[in-house]
Order: sequence, then structure tokens, then C-alpha cells
Amino acid sequence: MSKLKGKVALVSGSGRGIGRAIALKLASEGARVVVNDLDAEPGDAVVAEIKAMGGEAIAVNGSVTEAGFADRFVGSAIEQFGGLDIIVNNAGYTWDSTIQKMTDEQFQAMLDVHLVAPFRIMRAASEPIRVMAKREAEAGREVFRKVVNISSIAGLYGNAGQASYSSAKASLIGLTRTMCKEWGRYKVNVNCVAFGLINTRLTQPIESQQKTIDVAGRDIKVGVQPQMLEAMGRMIPLGRGGTPEEAADAVYLFCAPESNYISGQVIVAGGGLLI
Repeated sequence: MSKLKGKVALVSGSGRGIGRAIALKLASEGARVVVNDLDAEPGDAVVAEIKAMGGEAIAVNGSVTEAGFADRFVGSAIEQFGGLDIIVNNAGYTWDSTIQKMTDEQFQAMLDVHLVAPFRIMRAASEPIRVMAKREAEAGREVFRKVVNISSIAGLYGNAGQASYSSAKASLIGLTRTMCKEWGRYKVNVNCVAFGLINTRLTQPIESQQKTIDVAGRDIKVGVQPQMLEAMGRMIPLGRGGTPEEAADAVYLFCAPESNYISGQVIVAGGGLLI
């Protein structure tokens, strides 16, 4: 039985890596998914994957930090699928420096993508959720909706070289717990998954020449020093980094009906890594 049959899910940053795995997981459980990526090609490719497996999906591509994006994202779900049941705020990247080298632009960019964008998406969803919840309550129906915000162990414990990223991810936990209290009356469960080391293009070992990704015209360095990856691997009780699919499974736990009485919580998907 598909536990999310009939549900409508927004998943930001779902063209690659963890976000793609989340979109595919939710679709496999019956959800109709609104996919998003900064670039159209990967976003559209995930929509094609979902359709090929018999699911329903559309793409709303573009930067989650752009003015008007949140309204477009939420509006597309309601216009195309007639509702909104699940929001996964996943989009993001890292742009690291020690604090003496970090620019205002770097710090603000991390806040914008990891904190301001989720805030805007939830704000855009607030009126549709209120209207749907009121209608359901008047009909004597109890319908639960889900928000899953993606944080990091850096947001829980900090991480050298990531003052901006850690600050944004920590603040997202505060936003999660606040929205749990604001939206409880609407039967919305708002929770957070904090990832440890998950093996994606952002955490690949740095080789002789460090790779970069393009974000809004900026070349952002990605990857982790091999010796640091080896050290983290030794610290993880389960002995390795996680896969995007394992990360998606953690998110799914908060989307499934079994989590209907769980809200305002943070779980760490890190193989036991607590630093």
C-alpha cells in the first residue's frame, strides 16, 4: 500500500543528490511531487524519472532565493494538483571560509538559501494550509500535513570553516520549532532532519584539482579533503558515510502517517556520528 497516495509534495533542490532521492522516495509511496532545481535540466530529468515509474510530477525550476519563487512554487502545486500536503525544504550548498576570510556576501548567501528561502516557502503556504485545514475541520476530518526542514550536524554542533552554514542550519531548527507551535492548530507536523556525512557531489574527496559548481554565476568550491573524510569515517559508528537514499529514508519517516503525533523534533541521520 502506498502510504502517501493522493498527497502533494514540494521538494526544493530535488534535481540532484539527496533532493532527487527524496523526490523519488515520496513518489514511490504515491505522492505527486513538485520538483525544483536551480538548473532546468536536472529538475526536468527527475520529473521524467518519476513519470517513468508511473508517478506524477512537475518541475518548478529556479533559485529558491529569487523574489517571487516561493509563491510560484506553492502556487504550482495547488494549481496543478489541487492541494499541498508535504513541504521538504532541502535546497542548499556550502560556501566555506574561516571567519577572518569570510565576506558579507558569503555569510548572507548561506542565510538566504538555508533559512530565508524555507521561511518564504512556509509563509507562501500558510494561507492555503489555513484554508484547507479550516475546511477539513468543519467537515469533521483530521488531516495531517508535513513539513521537513533539512539541517545538519554542523547546525547542532558547529563546524570549523562553516560559521555561515552552521548559523543558518542552527537557525532553521529554531524556525522548525516555532512553526510546530504556530501550525499545530492546522494539524501540521513540522520536523527537522540533520544530516551527517552523506556521500554526494558536495562531499566528494578533493583530488589534484578541486571541483566547483556554478551557483548564480559564482564558482563555488565543493568537496572535502581526503584526510578529513577518512577521519570522519573512523568517527562514524556505522563505519561509513550515508547514501542519498538513506538520507531520503530519514526524511520519509517524518512524511509518513506514523509520524502524525510527532512535531518539533530533530533527528540526526548520521550513522551515529555525534560531534
